Amino acid sequence: MKILVLGAGAIGGYYGARLIEAGADVSFLVRPARAKALQAHGLVVHSELGNFRRQVNTPGPDGVKADYSLILLACKAYDLDSAMAAIAPAAGPSTGILPFVNGLSVYDRLDARFGKARVLGGAAYIATMLDSAGDIHHYGANDVVIAGARSEEMRALARDFHSLIAATPGVRSLADDVEQVLWDKWVMVATGALMTCLMRGTVGDIMATREGGALMARAMAECRGVAAAAGRELAPDVVARMESRLLDRASDWAASMARDIAHGVARLEADDIVGDMAARAALAGLDAPLTRAAYCHLQVYENRQAASKPQPV
Repeated sequence: MKILVLGAGAIGGYYGARLIEAGADVSFLVRPARAKALQAHGLVVHSELGNFRRQVNTPGPDGVKADYSLILLACKAYDLDSAMAAIAPAAGPSTGILPFVNGLSVYDRLDARFGKARVLGGAAYIATMLDSAGDIHHYGANDVVIAGARSEEMRALARDFHSLIAATPGVRSLADDVEQVLWDKWVMVATGALMTCLMRGTVGDIMATREGGALMARAMAECRGVAAAAGRELAPDVVARMESRLLDRASDWAASMARDIAHGVARLEADDIVGDMAARAALAGLDAPLTRAAYCHLQVYENRQAASKPQPV
């Protein structure tokens, strides 16, 4: 299978490396500085599941042709417009597009640009980070990928991709109803993000307070309510996993947006992860005060960053 990966960051680089190990013909469409670094040092992954260090193919924009079976899209939601423009020359009439991007609004935008028939669904549960040297670090051994077709046209490609990724270490699943998988992940991610960002602490920090458990439960109920209103109520086992993670008093987990805030990162995925949840709650006539408060908090942060104002202590 010939695959184009947009970017060679923490997610795209990691899974691109695993797909190379599985025998795929993988190229990385990256910015010039990243291409230069990859040409000099190769793509480097540090992982309990196996390290990776190889030279990889990085065609420039002029070297990309519409002959790929699959485009793996791993970017921040706020970069989606530029990402779609970058991959457009590589998207032939039968090319599938598989996003590993948080939120559901990204699918609306991809469907509008390329057609729903060509956009697969995917969810990755993994902790990775790109360091200052450009190496990718995988923390722990958890690595779960769930993918599936959102149209009949992509079912064969989804099966082929699953066969390929299943040859790599980790838990790999081919979903019959990948739309539900996307909702399941978004509800968990949005709940964790709105709470750890709003409270500026980890799950354990929140649970150690007098009202933390009750507020976390309220946040889960708000986000689950949005899913249920859309006909995507979470199954009991999915709810149990979410509660196990988000009500864990010993957890040091915080959403990536919360970590970004702690490091003063200017741009966040606030609109697509929390803002879209608040908007869908409003459209469904649901009261979601915690979700709305968290989104307001994130907008204030981003507005102050854009204006280069110092954040309050």
